Amino acid sequence: MEAGDAALETVQIFDTTLRDGEESPGAAMTPADRLRVAELLAEARVDCIEAGFPAASALTAASVAQIAKRVRSTRIAAVARCTYTDIEAAAAALAEAAAPRIHVVVATSDLHLTKKLRITREAAVQRVTDSVRFARRFTDDVEFSAEDASRSDIDFVIEVFAAAIRAGATTVSFPDTVGYATPDDMTAAITAIRERTDGIENAVISVHTHNDLGLATANALAAVKAGARQVECTINGIGERAGNCALEEIVAAFYVRRDVLPYTSGVVLGRLGDLSKAVAHASHMPVQKNKAIVGANAFVHESGIHQDGVLKDRRTYEILDAAIVGARTLLTISRNSGRHAIVTRAHELGCAIDESEERAFAAAVIDFSQTRTIVTDNDLIAIAATVLGANTLNASSETETNSLGGPREPVTV
Repeated sequence: MEAGDAALETVQIFDTTLRDGEESPGAAMTPADRLRVAELLAEARVDCIEAGFPAASALTAASVAQIAKRVRSTRIAAVARCTYTDIEAAAAALAEAAAPRIHVVVATSDLHLTKKLRITREAAVQRVTDSVRFARRFTDDVEFSAEDASRSDIDFVIEVFAAAIRAGATTVSFPDTVGYATPDDMTAAITAIRERTDGIENAVISVHTHNDLGLATANALAAVKAGARQVECTINGIGERAGNCALEEIVAAFYVRRDVLPYTSGVVLGRLGDLSKAVAHASHMPVQKNKAIVGANAFVHESGIHQDGVLKDRRTYEILDAAIVGARTLLTISRNSGRHAIVTRAHELGCAIDESEERAFAAAVIDFSQTRTIVTDNDLIAIAATVLGANTLNASSETETNSLGGPREPVTV
């Protein structure tokens, strides 16, 4: 939390990269990678790390136990279905945690109750009550999630949440398990839960959103505005099917839009870049280049109009200073670039181009770029030598930084 954040409401960040994120097809991480990601998440100061589902396998249980033992500065959670054996497995894996949380889950939609679980609503309420009470034997921090809540009867969700709170749950989570909801749906649901659930003042309302319709972050933000005070999310938005709400998008939105989102988190924004790279490597899931906040192109400008604006003032085309999230502003020289960016980069490379030569040089670069996707620094130097004569480099070629504060290197990504 930074200076000036005192007037903002704090929203807890519950990271489930190591549980829901690892459920992405092909994203299984080694125990060593899982521990490293957990350590980085703790360094970034997330409030809770969901380390996995211990009942799934002995390997997962051992990994959760290792994380619980080694990562001491933040809360460690393990997920369990509403069964005694799952809860016992979670408790055993969390035995050495400094701050353990058991996260119990059962579905509440009629579709799941009748087709998957094959139980009645009444049986579901009893299962939740018994499971939360049992989990409380091992820790006083128990979270209950109503799987497929967004397709459930809201009156029934409220009934189940009230039962979970009476049994001792300190967090109740409303998951949009299949990414079905819209922001309006989330606003209505969280408002109803906040206003109508008995005992809700004794629990934190959490939200867990999926990205099947591309609305995960928007839905999570709508839920926060309606009263949710925990967001369950993953690094890079990885997760089942189309993924989860992306942690970096949530915390960046809080930072950028404090005018309409008067919230903050404890997450250190400067750690986001390293976290993104670590998770991409460990999960074998490269980040798409145009991914918000952490994508390779998130702070790269190619259009000449945009480059000219950024060179004059970054804020013309960047709503967030790249350095805040551990990134850099870069200009890519290509067929779309304008004279200002081309000449600026040439000057940074030490090319002695005076004002009378700028137009001819830029025209030569643009002509050269028509058959290439990018123009490298070596290309710029060669063009300068051809168009302006061999003696085009001066002492300024030893500079170590460009006009935007980044290292002297090709402006490509």
